[in-house]
Amino acid sequence: MSSYHDLDIYKIAFRLALDVHKLSLQLPKFEIYEQGSQVRRSSKSVKDQIVEGYGRKRYKADFIKFLTYAQGSNDECTSQIETILELYPQFPEWKSLLSEYDQLGKKINKFIQYVESNWKVQHT
Repeated sequence: MSSYHDLDIYKIAFRLALDVHKLSLQLPKFEIYEQGSQVRRSSKSVKDQIVEGYGRKRYKADFIKFLTYAQGSNDECTSQIETILELYPQFPEWKSLLSEYDQLGKKINKFIQYVESNWKVQHT
């Protein structure tokens, strides 16, 4: 893998962040800057933490730390989506995102396990 763009978890997180961004702009006007802002920030943080961790991949512990942060942001995003679904059941399209973030969380967790067990630091 030559770039974070090659990571499946990054590709999924990036796509989901775009989906969340677009959907959040359909919330009631006052929520665009409240709940909408929260869910946008947490969704974008997932992909950004993956990128930052990959940038530190030379240091295994740092890589794992940022992947763990990505997992935390993923959980936060899930919680934000659950709140939106409770407050605005008229927006059922958020439900599929909930399922996709659940799957992404599992993939991030498996990738963390892979890095913990198999990651070799490459010295240049």
